[in-house]
Amino acid sequence: MKEFPAFMLQAANAVKSASVSDPLEGFLYEGRDGTQIVLWQCENGGTCATHTHDYDEYAVVLSGTFTGYIGDKFVTMNPGDECHIPAGIPHSGEYTANYRAIDSFGGPRAQYQNS
Repeated sequence: MKEFPAFMLQAANAVKSASVSDPLEGFLYEGRDGTQIVLWQCENGGTCATHTHDYDEYAVVLSGTFTGYIGDKFVTMNPGDECHIPAGIPHSGEYTANYRAIDSFGGPRAQYQNS
């Protein structure tokens, strides 16, 4: 599996996993305005339960595949694909082994592991 460079994977920036079925490993970078960028990677794949945010989300897949729903639309995202999820739109899905993505959030989505 390709990985992000080591300097981007510092333990101080690690985020809490959303659930056991969502074993993504994430590393958080925050803007002064409350926006967040999270680098996600997962060696074995997993699922993300249906959820919404009070802010927009933008995602780009770097490796692996994401399949799921954004609102009532079924999507398949392969490397290089990107999407914008407006605030309040339900979304969920599954990601394959060796998945890597970068997500940007217009608000506080992720929490640091050590907080």
